[in-house]
Amino acid sequence: MKTILVVDDNKNMQIILKNILSDEGYQITSFGNGKSVLKELEKNIPDLILLDIRLPEMNGIDVLRKIKKIKEGLLVIMITAYGDIKTAVEAMKLGAYDYITKPFVNEDIILTVKKALETQELRGEVESLRKKLKDKTEIVKTMGKSPEITKVLKQVELIAPTDMSVIIQGKSGTGKEVIANLIHQKSDRKSSPFIPIDCGAIPDTLVESELFGYEKGAFTGATANKRGKFEVASEGTLLLDEVANLPPAAQAKLLRVLQEKKIQRVGSTKPINIDVRIIVATNLNLSDAVKEGKFRDDLFHRLNEFKIVLPLLRERKDDIPVLAEQFLKESNIELKKDIQGFTKEALKLLLAYSWPGNVRELKHVVKRAVLLEENDNITPEVLKLEITPQPTSYKESLDNYFQMIFKEGFTLSAITSKVSNEMEREIIKKILVKVKYNKSKAARILGIDRNTLYSKLKNLGIE
Repeated sequence: MKTILVVDDNKNMQIILKNILSDEGYQITSFGNGKSVLKELEKNIPDLILLDIRLPEMNGIDVLRKIKKIKEGLLVIMITAYGDIKTAVEAMKLGAYDYITKPFVNEDIILTVKKALETQELRGEVESLRKKLKDKTEIVKTMGKSPEITKVLKQVELIAPTDMSVIIQGKSGTGKEVIANLIHQKSDRKSSPFIPIDCGAIPDTLVESELFGYEKGAFTGATANKRGKFEVASEGTLLLDEVANLPPAAQAKLLRVLQEKKIQRVGSTKPINIDVRIIVATNLNLSDAVKEGKFRDDLFHRLNEFKIVLPLLRERKDDIPVLAEQFLKESNIELKKDIQGFTKEALKLLLAYSWPGNVRELKHVVKRAVLLEENDNITPEVLKLEITPQPTSYKESLDNYFQMIFKEGFTLSAITSKVSNEMEREIIKKILVKVKYNKSKAARILGIDRNTLYSKLKNLGIE
């Protein structure tokens, strides 16, 4: 039911307006002066205010100004006598939605109020659409826009509106909690809590009390009742991170809770009904854990209503520049710096790295680089990355570094600190062979000038 405040010092007018609008299904509260309605707005914000221009102590225009400071978008319709139309126009400039003149026709008031509320609803819908679009954009910034992550986001859109249990599988740093939170935010439970709990960080002896709570006196140190995570997450979502770390006894009790939708605090015999959506995250393949006897088969099948597998960062390299730019902006704000971007070599380095720590590692690397960088753009020197995994042979290492320079655009200076003089000599020789001993072209590929190349040829003993 829409709420409307009527502000008029004439009691008869209050009654008339209340009768007219109550018959239309609106909830009406009346006030005789501006101070009273402003005090009411400190506690409750209505859908609309009908405000008379002529009021004792504080006129309607002054009241309107104060209303707009409290909530700028609040709908206000001015009530004015015919002679005050000029003042009513002034009120419109101050943000009033419309005005009606006394004496008025009942149908005109009903129509004006209805139109104002419909306009407000439309604005709300537009704002909601804008927010959804912004949220979607923010997720793209956070997660990326590669085909691999786009597939994951589509799965989120599909599963979020349901109440199905979800297993999110991915290595450390791939964004499991981000995806779980996104599922919650896009679900009907979004106005209720999202509670994550790291199952690997709870000692085995405390798992039950953390999940299900305990009663006062249940054990030494239990000096008061405590709600467990299931109760805290009531009507919301509970994320059990690294669920495979739960001990067997806790797995059995979790299965019973999921089946019966009831918990029992430690030290109590009274069951408590629960309404919680369960999402679990793991860096293991739970089906493999079941085969190895590390995870209950029946619990796995109870949880495995829907599964999302998160790709490694190195499997979606298209996202690396997008994520790096986003983390750069965030780090600039946090560290109060103004780094503009990444040099071409720095970006190539980011793309060549294997990212064993995935998105989390990328975020930390960019933040550290922003802190260390003294130039306008991030350079390879401050990234401090090992650009290739440890090779299995000298030949493989030589081939890797040669390809990085000849095909991927790295300069010789980007790798000289990582290779021996012998390997540097072999790399330069391979480049010279590729360009048919055109030293100018070789220098350009190596990212050095001709004089530096001649100096290296002499120092490294290259004929």
